[in-house]
Amino acid sequence: MNIAEYLDRQVLLGILVAIATIATVITVAMPLLQTDKLEKRMKAAASERERIRNREREKLYDASSKISLRREPKVYMKQVVERFKLSKWLGTDAAKSQMIMAGFRGPQADVGFLFFRLVTPLALFGIASIYFLLLNVLGWPLMFNLGAVLLAAYIGIKAPEIYLSNLITKRQKSLVRAAPDAMDLLLICVESGMSIELAFRRVSHEIGAQSIPLAEELTLTTAELSYLPDRRTAYENLAKRTGVDTLKQISTVLIQAERYGTPLGTALRVVAQEGRDRRMQAAEKKAASLPPKLTVPMIIFFLPVLFAVIITPAAIQVSRTLASH
Repeated sequence: MNIAEYLDRQVLLGILVAIATIATVITVAMPLLQTDKLEKRMKAAASERERIRNREREKLYDASSKISLRREPKVYMKQVVERFKLSKWLGTDAAKSQMIMAGFRGPQADVGFLFFRLVTPLALFGIASIYFLLLNVLGWPLMFNLGAVLLAAYIGIKAPEIYLSNLITKRQKSLVRAAPDAMDLLLICVESGMSIELAFRRVSHEIGAQSIPLAEELTLTTAELSYLPDRRTAYENLAKRTGVDTLKQISTVLIQAERYGTPLGTALRVVAQEGRDRRMQAAEKKAASLPPKLTVPMIIFFLPVLFAVIITPAAIQVSRTLASH
């Protein structure tokens, strides 16, 4: 077979017909051989969502187990607290309420706080005495060294309180951020016909991916609703443990609904909206306070550079003019 036969029209026509036939067969057979990719993707997305939900629930349970009410205090801490009777002269009701708001519960939290409230100032006082008085590394006069030692002891006294305050602030930020979404979920559960206990349990499972502290507080409220004789006490404890205005409002709404039989759905919707409005107002307040905060940095860093850029060309021109004359 030579080149002329390949160039023959009949051969070329046969090749084109074969290609068209093969293309037609492939086009007809492809829909029959193609699997449902959309269904596979939907199943994969559903399984992935369920896996993420289970992982977040495991994180929630692990975090809750770290703050279990059944954990016993350390033996040496308990011995020190009992020997020096620290609960009488260092323990206060305000400190206990702060520990609850920070997420510390049970006897271990009280003993640990009292222990560190005693040990921290003594440790800092000893370290500062060695550093400033015995070694005198900085070479300061005696009065300055004594002042530094007393300042270290004062910092040691205030350090546990500052630590608790920072934990409370961080925890309340998480609660405030997730409270409106939790109220929406609670509203959906209540309007679907669930009881308030089942609604709290369901919301605590769903909100754990967004805020573990809020999920923990709702779980504790569910437990208290189950065993406390007065449901009002459980709602009041929720407000005391959190200290967040939105959760205080929801506690008040639940108490009123329990006492007077008021409709719960409308009240929950209003509380959720107020929580969002409050969060938006806080964001607007931060945005409004930004220009005054930028005034000093602008004066220190921007204005000298701006003056240099404006004045330098004029100064160069004047110097050249004076040099030419």
